[in-house]
Amino acid sequence: MYYVEMALWIWTLSILSCFCITFSRSEELKFFQSATELNHLTVDNDTGIIYLGVVNALYQLTENLVVRIHVETGPRKDNKKCTPPIEENQCKEAVLTDNYNKLLLLNKENKTIVVCGSLFKGICATRDLENITKVMHYVETSGEKSFVASNDENVSTVGLITSLDNDQVLFVGKGNGPNDNGIIISTRQLHEKDGKDIFEMYSDSAAVKSAYHSSSTQQFVTVFEDKNYVYFIFNQQEKQPVNNRTLIARLCKDDAHYYSYFEMDLGCKDEDGSYDHCHSAYVTTPGEELAKSMAQQRQTTDSASDDKVLIALFSKVNKDNGSLKSAMCVFSLRHINEKMEKNRDDCYTNKNTSMFYKLFAVENPCGQHGQNASKNFPCGSEHLPYLLGSKNGVIEKPVLQKEGMNLTAVTVTVENGHTVAFLGTSDGKILKVFLSSTVIEYSSLTIELNKPIKNDLVLDKTQEYLYVMTTDKVHRLPVQQCHKYSDCEKCTQAQDPYCGWCVREGRCTKRADCEMADKENDWLWSPSGTCMTIISADPQNMSRRAPAKVKLTVSPLPTLSTSDKLWCTFGETSHRAQLNEGVIICDPPDMIPPTPKGQDHVSVPLQLTFGENKIFFASHTYPFYDCEEAMNLYENQPCYSCASNRWNCQWDWKKHICEESSSAQDVIKQNMEEECPQFLNPNPSIIPMEYRTTVHFEGRHLAYYQDEKFMVGNSQFEFEASVEAADEGRFSFTTKEFSYSANETLKLKLSMRTGKVKIDSKLMVTLYNCSYGRSDCSLCLAAHEDYKCVWCEEDGKPSKCVYEKLCRAPPTNTCPHPEITRIEPKTGPLDGGILLTIMGSNLGIKAEDVKNITVADKECVFKEEFYSVSTRIVCQVGEMKVPKQGQIEVNINGKLGKSPSDVQFTYQDPHPTGIRPQSGPQAGGTTLTITGMNLATGSKKDVRVLLGSQPCNVTEFGDEIVCITGRNSKVEAVGVTMHYGGTKIVVPVHFSYSENPTVTKFKPINSFSSGGRNITVTGTGFELIQSFSLMVHAERPEAGKLSSKTFVGNCVTRLNETTVVFSSLPVLEDPENYNITTIILMDHYQLVVKNESHSFTYVADPTFENFTDGIKKQVNKLINAKGSNLNKAMTIDEAQAFVGDEPCNIKTLTETDLYCEPPEVQPQPKKRQKRDMINNLPEFIVKFGLREWVLGRVEYDTRVSDIPLNLILPLVLIPMIAIIIISIICYRRKSQQAEREYEKIKSQLEGLEESVRDRCKKEFTDLMIEMEDQTNDVNEAGIPVLDYKTYTDRVFFLPSKDGEKDVMITGKLDIPEARRQTVEQALNQFSNLLNSKSFLINFIHTLENQREFSARAKVYFASLLTVALHGKLEYYTDIMRTLFLELMEQYVVAKNPKLMLRRSETVVERMLSNWMSICLYQYLKDNAGEPLYKLFKAIKHQVEKGPVDAVLKKAKYTLNDTGLLGDDVEYTQLTVNVYVQDGGTDSTPVKVLNCDTISQVKEKIIDQVYRNLPCSQWPKAESVALEWRPGSTAQILSDLDLTSQRDGRWKRINTLMHYNVRDGATLILSKMGISQQPEDNQQDVPGERHALLEDENKVWHLVRPVDEIDESKSKRGSVKEKERTKAITEIYLTRLLSVKGTLQQFVDDFFHSVLNSNHVVPPAVKYFFDFLDEQAEKHDIKDEDTIHIWKTNSLPLRFWVNILKNPHFIFDVHVHEVVDASLSVIAQTFMDACTRTEHKLSRDSPSNKLLYAKEISNYKKMVEDYYKGIRQMVPVSDQDMNTHLAEISRAHTDSLNTLVALHQLYQYTNKYYDEIINALEEDPAAQKMQLAFRLQQIAAALENKVTDL
Repeated sequence: MYYVEMALWIWTLSILSCFCITFSRSEELKFFQSATELNHLTVDNDTGIIYLGVVNALYQLTENLVVRIHVETGPRKDNKKCTPPIEENQCKEAVLTDNYNKLLLLNKENKTIVVCGSLFKGICATRDLENITKVMHYVETSGEKSFVASNDENVSTVGLITSLDNDQVLFVGKGNGPNDNGIIISTRQLHEKDGKDIFEMYSDSAAVKSAYHSSSTQQFVTVFEDKNYVYFIFNQQEKQPVNNRTLIARLCKDDAHYYSYFEMDLGCKDEDGSYDHCHSAYVTTPGEELAKSMAQQRQTTDSASDDKVLIALFSKVNKDNGSLKSAMCVFSLRHINEKMEKNRDDCYTNKNTSMFYKLFAVENPCGQHGQNASKNFPCGSEHLPYLLGSKNGVIEKPVLQKEGMNLTAVTVTVENGHTVAFLGTSDGKILKVFLSSTVIEYSSLTIELNKPIKNDLVLDKTQEYLYVMTTDKVHRLPVQQCHKYSDCEKCTQAQDPYCGWCVREGRCTKRADCEMADKENDWLWSPSGTCMTIISADPQNMSRRAPAKVKLTVSPLPTLSTSDKLWCTFGETSHRAQLNEGVIICDPPDMIPPTPKGQDHVSVPLQLTFGENKIFFASHTYPFYDCEEAMNLYENQPCYSCASNRWNCQWDWKKHICEESSSAQDVIKQNMEEECPQFLNPNPSIIPMEYRTTVHFEGRHLAYYQDEKFMVGNSQFEFEASVEAADEGRFSFTTKEFSYSANETLKLKLSMRTGKVKIDSKLMVTLYNCSYGRSDCSLCLAAHEDYKCVWCEEDGKPSKCVYEKLCRAPPTNTCPHPEITRIEPKTGPLDGGILLTIMGSNLGIKAEDVKNITVADKECVFKEEFYSVSTRIVCQVGEMKVPKQGQIEVNINGKLGKSPSDVQFTYQDPHPTGIRPQSGPQAGGTTLTITGMNLATGSKKDVRVLLGSQPCNVTEFGDEIVCITGRNSKVEAVGVTMHYGGTKIVVPVHFSYSENPTVTKFKPINSFSSGGRNITVTGTGFELIQSFSLMVHAERPEAGKLSSKTFVGNCVTRLNETTVVFSSLPVLEDPENYNITTIILMDHYQLVVKNESHSFTYVADPTFENFTDGIKKQVNKLINAKGSNLNKAMTIDEAQAFVGDEPCNIKTLTETDLYCEPPEVQPQPKKRQKRDMINNLPEFIVKFGLREWVLGRVEYDTRVSDIPLNLILPLVLIPMIAIIIISIICYRRKSQQAEREYEKIKSQLEGLEESVRDRCKKEFTDLMIEMEDQTNDVNEAGIPVLDYKTYTDRVFFLPSKDGEKDVMITGKLDIPEARRQTVEQALNQFSNLLNSKSFLINFIHTLENQREFSARAKVYFASLLTVALHGKLEYYTDIMRTLFLELMEQYVVAKNPKLMLRRSETVVERMLSNWMSICLYQYLKDNAGEPLYKLFKAIKHQVEKGPVDAVLKKAKYTLNDTGLLGDDVEYTQLTVNVYVQDGGTDSTPVKVLNCDTISQVKEKIIDQVYRNLPCSQWPKAESVALEWRPGSTAQILSDLDLTSQRDGRWKRINTLMHYNVRDGATLILSKMGISQQPEDNQQDVPGERHALLEDENKVWHLVRPVDEIDESKSKRGSVKEKERTKAITEIYLTRLLSVKGTLQQFVDDFFHSVLNSNHVVPPAVKYFFDFLDEQAEKHDIKDEDTIHIWKTNSLPLRFWVNILKNPHFIFDVHVHEVVDASLSVIAQTFMDACTRTEHKLSRDSPSNKLLYAKEISNYKKMVEDYYKGIRQMVPVSDQDMNTHLAEISRAHTDSLNTLVALHQLYQYTNKYYDEIINALEEDPAAQKMQLAFRLQQIAAALENKVTDL
């Protein structure tokens, strides 16, 4: 049913998609819209049909984007880890999963289309090309061989169908996703052949497979073919070290074994570095221009016709500022091939080998294979290195670069030999680029704003349209729109290579569309920038009064003949034009337009047109000049205007007219303007107002005007006067009294006439007014001397400044005393240094007049640069010792002026006391207020505030100083200083610059464009901010900042220091067409509302449908409003709805529907609306943010419910309440009973814990004090870690049957000297044989197949192999991995994978143990060794602190219940002073127990005396004697002697108590001589001694053994005694708790050091755990328990438990049995912690299990976290691991007994010689390498030696 609904849904959307086409037919861009995301598009160039692969569907479209066929492909039930077919019982994790289209390839040969999806491990299908609903082939049961594409939607897959051996094959490239099969590149069959199915690999080796643990991932970009090669381009991200590379790989098409595979870098690099990520690439044959350019760049003379061009798009991100940059690079495919051949040749001839590598391998592949190997084997060969790569690739510089966007798609075509590229961008644009010797981006078109263009950019079959994919739309875009350009200029400006101007047709077209395009200059190509232009006209201009024919030269001129009709349109007149030898002759216009006023010519448009239709040809503007108008260009100068004109005019001074040039002589010709009659040079040129002045001037060239009377005048002042003639050429006139008060001066132009004729006048004078702006004497006398101003003081009149001849009194030369009226500022600091401005009058005429200034009797330094005549003096105040107030005095040329008493200057001391606030953001903008006393000193401009070195801009000056902080470069506290002039004052409080506010998240993430949505922004640093406001910037991407619009608001509220809320502002109605940035302005800091993943966005407002007929009936107590995009930026909690004035409770809000529950009773309509109401119904209003929609009115449903509500409630609720009450009562009774039981047990446990706690506390304190001493000893002597050889000897061979005497530990081989050299040579040959993988794998398999090859032998053999191959640990690891994969396969096939690694029953399992031991040695030494050693020492110390039975090996203080001493033994601690014979005079205090045996005392003494030496250098207890000197006598102490206590056959071992040795006794330790041997030579180890005495005497120490009770007692009695003893023993079990509590810290420290992934994790652990995870995925093992068991068995149980139980494997220590017993308990706890099994504890559980029961859960979590932490770490690459292993090999191999190991290994070869030879002879690989023969040679060389042995 689900699928039917889904199909209907998709079908409906498909129909809607079609409507998208229908509605958009009138638009330029047609598009098809899919319901889901688009993946791939391809076009059949024969039929034009489009095939479209989208998520969950396939479409077959017509070339016009109309849907023909639609097929649903998903979703289906699947899980990426499950193997198809998916069956629910087999794959319980399967869920409905989307199907992403991964491949969509046309196979025209058999008329099919190959379709691969992401479902079911990337299985492919073939469908009928004509009807995609018809599936030709699809099989999901073939297993891994049919997994073609990646099943990860984020991993790209590329494919190519091509012919190979007359068959069609499919080349596939894909990245290796987390659930993929590891095949990166493969060749697949498309026909069933040779027993292979369709989509199966062409041959078993026709693939590149990722290493099982590759440190790199690939994203494929494209695949293409050229000649016999197939090429892949892909990005490779390398994790160790992190590095992004773009690679191009090449493969011979017919290479079934991939011997020819070669990859190298494809680089695009500019001056800022490499572009490291390729997005798209395209290969094609270049156009002629580009091909020539490429050939020139490569400086080759070869024909470029067979070269191809590869165009690739790259990007890079600046790591410093995160900016994005993209580029296009152009590569020659021939150059790429040449570089590959050069690289191959270098590798085959062993040159530059450091640049080469083999895929997924470490070793360098290159070698010497002969000079011509690359030419002789163009597709490689088996004997040559293959799967080669080189870091030395091709690098080109970008030809096009873009910032802030990615270039995402490219396709290339050739038009008329010109190469054109179409590029898609990440912001939804198509860029059109012309490629030639230079690259020109000639057009940019927005397809869908901010929607990335998908990679498949495809041209249709005609190459006329481009199909462009965005997220969900396919657009059909014409490649050119030449017709849009209406004229030639626009056509050429377009620079479109498709376009050109078709001259005869007068339109912009493609070349093919222009009929006469082949004729010269008949089609003008757009990028050439050439249009037909009239380049010259003869004559260039003409008089409007004498029009004539014009000869026009046109370039470029098309091929014209006399039959071609040319028309010349001059203004409004058209005439046929004549063509004469390439020159076009036009008749003048019939009517010339009038000359515009103020101009001397008119420009008449001239057009050349062609043919009957008068198609535009070329245009020009032709000037017709008018000499009559030319004389008026310069005021008062008609002759000059005419003669200086550019036209061919002349001035006839007789007629006084400007006319066209003629042959007349008595005229002023063009450019003879200086000969014009004229008046000039007035004197004086400056004349006063209000005074009649005589002005003299010159006249020139006035011969014609002799005896004429001249009049001078000015129309502005209505002035005219007669001119008086003086000497030859000299004239004069007298002005009137001009009056003008608006300005100080006024320019006055004077005209000249005689009669009514104007003569050129260049006379201009300046009028000036002395009174203007000169209100006092000093200002007046300071006027320019030419003005002749005086200060006039007439009786009875006010003094003023006048022209000197207007003053009737004698003018004064001196001014009155200066007056001071005002000063600024009125205060200043004691140190002075500020500028004081003194204002008044008569303050001097010039700066030199100011002689002296004093302020409060202190000199003030005059600042001349600020002086203003008479009105202002500025000086710098001096320093004053104490605060003082005083007047200002100035000396102006000896005249003193003093300020009045109310104008005084005060010296005072500013004293800042504090600031608020005391912190702010780094960005500045904080309003800082400084408080204190006398801060208003000086003026605002005198005060500077500095925060550290950054200025704080003072905005307010007064009793408090307010400034705005500036930006600071770092977070810090800075000092605040104030500067008053030169006075520096430190504010006694620091200001702290804090981190700028940041946004961590915001919710919701968008708003409707009408705004009003409350957005909660969470971040940091908000508490620093004083003022908040909101800004929204919107700009159109294509128009940039010119079109930006800004919206502002203050609707921001701070809730707390981490949260602010703002109400979104209303913005534009179409926000999707703008780039919108929302900024919270925090003081001056602009905080953009965005985080790492997204920014705050606006979406268009929703639309609501009005109610039908305006009324909505309320049904089922709900109101439904319909619309679109209702929930795009609104939630049910934010939306509001109202019925009338009352709220309607919204219940549901979807994209298209809003349901709300109205009030029970129909509300009244709003009062203001009542008069509009129909039947008094309330309106229904929806409010989203700030916008309201009134949808209509609401009519309530008045139907009555069948059952009243008051009956329904009791009937339902009462039974429910009764049931609930009964359930509660039952539950409480049960829980109370359980609680009583729990409390009883709890109190018992608490009592026990309390008693133990006190003891633990005391014991722990004692232990910590002792361990402090031990730690000091450790620091002094160091942890006694064994050297590498001893460590490996003990781990590998100490457990063997010979133990320490094993030949591998002793290293002794009994070989006769004469044979040694031969044997060693043979063993070295045997070593080489072991280094053959085929031999070694066969060797191991053969041995493991032998029945008598026991488990012990397997362990020993694996250890020998480890030593023998230690020099090549990378190889050892490879062998181990190979064997492991086989072992894993066995367990998986047997369906019991959990059992793997449980024991060491195979060689490989022991190899793993040894591998871990080798790889973790350094980690043990550097990290885990110290806590382990301290744990060992703590246990040893704790055990030895109490009695230890030397015979029973039981101790009072232990963790092991079986080793617990079950009696209360009386004992006392003694401190004895020990001297060592020949060891100096100092004694060593040693703590012992009086119940210790003499051997125990010796061991404790040796332990203390030789503590700074390694244990291996200590003397044995049996080799030293202990002598006690109680007085003058000396007594030798021994375990058994004649004084030993006897009881029948029982003999008690002597103790210090037996000898009565007291505290403080002196003992001497000496080497034992023969005479000192005790009786029966029984100074041996107690165990041996016990055995010796068994028949004669039985010994005991502290407790007689229970099983040794006198045999005369009855059997019944014996059993009772045993039971009694056991019961008594269990009384002492609390001691276990005491010891556990005391040691707990040391146990925890060890566990933490081993199980903490946050500290150092050995690379081997990460490497092997990842290998296990990978194999689990590969084998589809989803059970986490299985993976957990594998990891536990491989590391904790295989290595750590071994080391924990055997500290002597890593440390130079001796482990006593009693200490070993406690270590075993901790080891068992460690093992329990590593298992996931829950252990049910009971009273019968072992005490050891109960002891750590409480901690186990914590330890289990530590293990889980450890495994989880390792999984999340950065992977360790093969290369890094191999480097690490090689370092171990280098450091330690020389110290190992490698030769001995080889000799021992050969013994197995000898033993199973025939079986091994047979196995080698049956193996083809071994036969090829002649391994059997080589083994026979080695055997022959060693045979004598074997016999000798």
